[in-house]
This record gives sequence, structure tokens and C-alpha cells, in this order.
Amino acid sequence: MVLSVVLGTGFALLLAWKRLPLPDLFQALVSTPLVLPPTVLGFYLLTLLGPHSLVGRAYHAVFGGDIIFTFKAAVIAATVGSIPLVVGAVKIGLDAVEPNMVAAARTLGASPGRVLATVTLPLAAPGIIAGAMLGFARALGDYGMTQMVASQRFDGFGIHNESPASIFVMNEMVALREDSARNMAIATTVLGVVLLILANRLTRRLRRG
Repeated sequence: MVLSVVLGTGFALLLAWKRLPLPDLFQALVSTPLVLPPTVLGFYLLTLLGPHSLVGRAYHAVFGGDIIFTFKAAVIAATVGSIPLVVGAVKIGLDAVEPNMVAAARTLGASPGRVLATVTLPLAAPGIIAGAMLGFARALGDYGMTQMVASQRFDGFGIHNESPASIFVMNEMVALREDSARNMAIATTVLGVVLLILANRLTRRLRRG
């Protein structure tokens, strides 16, 4: 969620930049995780981060390990899948910022960086918070990409023999442990619905304001 909020906010700021070249193409690229099959996205991640890729070899040379089939890969997969929703929510928050407030800050001598940090982002905070909720909810339900690039082998933070909620449900069903699968399904459903309700309320408030 942290990675998707940071990256999603950066992408939303680029989309809000009126002089961005080829904005439609950039918007389409950011939104591709919403329309491409998870297996296709997983294939791209495997190609980009695999042990024989440029990124994979560089990572192995520096850190002495691999990215694929680790907790790090699960984090990357969740981030890629959730970024489009974060960008959409943050963009709504940025569009709701009163331009006169930004212009007034610039007139008073504030630098663009200070205006961004003290005016634009604080005023767009409801959209950023909504984006964080949507990104977390999306990452919670990711299955295809995570299964392809992370499977069940996590070692990033000392987590072993564990799996994301979506993969856990599938594994429990295959093992005929329906009670634990049902409990996890209910827990993720309740959490996802609550996050969506809160995010929708924030975005409606932004649109009205």
C-alpha cells in the first residue's frame, strides 16, 4: 500500500501536469493493470524480474538473492495491480484542489515544491487516503500475478510457509479444509467492503466539494 500510494501519487501528479507529453498514452499505460489478464501481467513481471533478466542479475549481484518467488515479488505484484486505482482516486483529489489557492501561494513567493508540499497535497489528502484504501483492497484480492511471481515462498521478512489471503483460500479448498477457507473468505470480504465504503464516501465528498 505504501509503495502504491507513493508511486500512484507521483503518476497522478504527472497526469495533472498540463504540459505532460502524450497524456492519453501515459494514462493508458498506467491503467493497463485494470484490463490485462493477471497472467499476462505476471508474465511481464517474470520476464522483467526473473533471475536471467537484467534486473534480476543486478539484484543478485548486489544482494546475493533473487526477487522472484519471494515476499518481495508478492509486494511488487500487489503494487502493480493496485496502482491504477490509487492514481484514479488521487487524481480526483488533485482536481478538487482550488486553483486560486495554488495561485495565491505562488504569488506570495512559495516555490513549486513548497506549494506541492504545503498546499496541493494537504488539500488532496482525502483523495490520497481513498486511494490508499482502494489500493489495499485491490492488493488484498490479487491472485493471478501473486501466484505466478511469488507462489508461497516468502523470505523477505522472515515469513515462511505463509501465503496471501487469496492463495490461502485456494490452498485450503484444495486441501479440503473448508472451514479455514470460509473464515479467510469472510474476513477478506468484510475488510474489502469496509474499505470500499470508506473510499467511496471520501471520493463522493471530494466531487461535491
